[in-house]
Amino acid sequence: MFGLSFLDLAVIIGYFSVTIGIGIWAMRRIKNEEDYLLGGRRFGKLIQTFASFGQATSTTEPVGVVTTTFKNGAAGIWSSLLMLFSTPIYWITSPWQRRLRVLTMADFYEERFGSKTMATVYALVGTVGMMAVLSVGFAAMTKTIVAMTPKSFQELTVEEQAEYQLGDELNTLESRDFDLLSNAEKARLAELRQIKPRQLFSHVNENMLIWIVCFIVLIYAIAGGLEAAFYTDMLQGNFIILLSILVLPFAWVKIASDFGGDGMFSAFEILHDRLPQAFFEVFGSPTLIDFTWYYIIAISAVAGITVVTQPNQLVTNGAAKDEFSARFGFVTGTFTKRILTLLWGMLGLASILLYGSSIQNSDLVWGHATRDLLGGLNLGLVGLIIACMMAALMSTADCLMLTCSGLLMNNFYRPFFANRSEQHYVNAGRFFGGVFLVGAVVITTQFDDILQILKLIWEFFVIFAAAFWLGLKWRRANRVGAWASILSTLCIFYLLPLLLPLIFSGLRSAPELLKQTNPAPLVRMYTAHEMDVRTRDQGIARWDARELQGLNESPRPEKLEVGQTFEKTFVLPSKSIFWSKDLKKDGDQLVGSGYLYFELIFLEKMGFHLTANPYALNETIRIMIRLFFPFIVLIIVSLLTRPDESKDLERFFVKMRTRTLGDREQDAAQLQKAYENPESTKSMLLFPNTSLEIYRWNKQDFLGFMVAVGVMFVVLAMFFGLVSLGS
Repeated sequence: MFGLSFLDLAVIIGYFSVTIGIGIWAMRRIKNEEDYLLGGRRFGKLIQTFASFGQATSTTEPVGVVTTTFKNGAAGIWSSLLMLFSTPIYWITSPWQRRLRVLTMADFYEERFGSKTMATVYALVGTVGMMAVLSVGFAAMTKTIVAMTPKSFQELTVEEQAEYQLGDELNTLESRDFDLLSNAEKARLAELRQIKPRQLFSHVNENMLIWIVCFIVLIYAIAGGLEAAFYTDMLQGNFIILLSILVLPFAWVKIASDFGGDGMFSAFEILHDRLPQAFFEVFGSPTLIDFTWYYIIAISAVAGITVVTQPNQLVTNGAAKDEFSARFGFVTGTFTKRILTLLWGMLGLASILLYGSSIQNSDLVWGHATRDLLGGLNLGLVGLIIACMMAALMSTADCLMLTCSGLLMNNFYRPFFANRSEQHYVNAGRFFGGVFLVGAVVITTQFDDILQILKLIWEFFVIFAAAFWLGLKWRRANRVGAWASILSTLCIFYLLPLLLPLIFSGLRSAPELLKQTNPAPLVRMYTAHEMDVRTRDQGIARWDARELQGLNESPRPEKLEVGQTFEKTFVLPSKSIFWSKDLKKDGDQLVGSGYLYFELIFLEKMGFHLTANPYALNETIRIMIRLFFPFIVLIIVSLLTRPDESKDLERFFVKMRTRTLGDREQDAAQLQKAYENPESTKSMLLFPNTSLEIYRWNKQDFLGFMVAVGVMFVVLAMFFGLVSLGS
């Protein structure tokens, strides 16, 4: 059934039965909102570690890293590893979120800026952002399972066979040296890149699969709340780790077997011998359109600043029983993900050699590799991998669903329906959790590329970043400045760019908005590996065949030998400058798709020639504008308007200077004493006579941060070591 064996299906059904059982068990322990949304704040270091790992790791990461590595070589690992540099910061920020002592991140904006409306705006906009986060997981899961349940060519319809053959033609042209293509072949390559034909068609309906997983998450997470989510995260975390290590050894064995290696670990040497040298360039790879060194630095800065403003971060840290459990669990869970990222990247590199000539859509690589490497064993391993993929998705879905359930119930619903029973609000939260999951499913259908959604997620919460950071660290930040920062960023970078093309459809075909990057050919010098020699021999054979027909337009290429230095030309595909997605064909005309980048349109009007820039440079400029803009607006507006009332602010900052205790009653008593004597808390400030709220570090702050920095460098060393192993 669906191209799977009976044993595969049995493994999947058994896993889901256990997950639903956990939700039903946890349901009996829910007595109030805090039990439902934060698990009663009773989780220690172990559960916090798995919860942090689970909510940070969905199907997005394994599939996304394999996808970008398959397309870009080793440098594609940065698609997930770029968050590595912000991880030590979590050692410092996690206790802040626990110290807020609120149910949702929206409560922070209400308490700090004295505005219930601001909290409502955060709840609504933040929920949309979290829907986008979950939609990536849905997309990654469906694409992988689709690749694991393929139709044979004979089972395809006439239309599907025609599209398959176009995909085969594109694969053939992509595999050839660009310099050796005729002018007609170059034009055909550009045309097929625009069409993006599929080569894989599945027994499984993607939409049906998404709704099945959505329904299962609804059952156990809506029933059992955050406690069910965290306990299933422990189960699912182990499944994700299994997922990460299970396929890779089989890939290495297949490489050694197919290419004459001596044992599994000879795969590293074979990869370096056979794959082009460009695939092992960590920085500056000529195939790398997305992740240059300067883009990596920029997106790391954005991630470090925006990730702590996401609503799920507060839920994960706020559920800890104390500050140390919050910071230890969050940092160790996140570092676990960073290490597994390296394994996902290694599978991506192995897949280039194994499947580079047969797979055109890189989003399908993980699923294809799983079926090819594990399916023939008939041990239910394909079913286990599908269960792992769904586990990875659901471990994120349940946490995000409960996060947004709390946001909508507490900061949107409660202000309109006050003074109801605890059970009433719990049931309202369950309803909004369902709304969130359905919204995420709908968003999933609006994107056709996993990387497109990832970029949206990395940048989206910049809307609230200035109000969060300056609200915590600068007493002069006021309500007017926060509103100006949030609304201007939301409108200029998201609402207007999305709505204007819908209202004025002619914008999508306006010639001045259809400009694309015009990347100059890149010429690099390399030492020839076996794949380079084979590719050159094929090019020579094609040249000789065209010469007999009098069709050649260039001199005959020279023969290559392994170890010989040679020159290779790369031509990257053109990318849309002003639209979030690539241009698409509407009949014979190109049209823009996605939403507009107003900031780049503005720069073009100022005289900057963006068509001459590499795509990654335009992207870097764009995201840095988005990062700095809300901070500049908030600072200027706050300085030009009146400060907020000091009484409420004083209570907020006194609370933030009072570290939390594990015992709830002792913590409440300690906090009351601080409110009665605010001056006693100022010893925690590094600059007590200024408007800055910069805390002094204690021994735990300093040592933990330094250890986290050390682990960061260890992971980097592992990255460079694994990429160079066997060279």
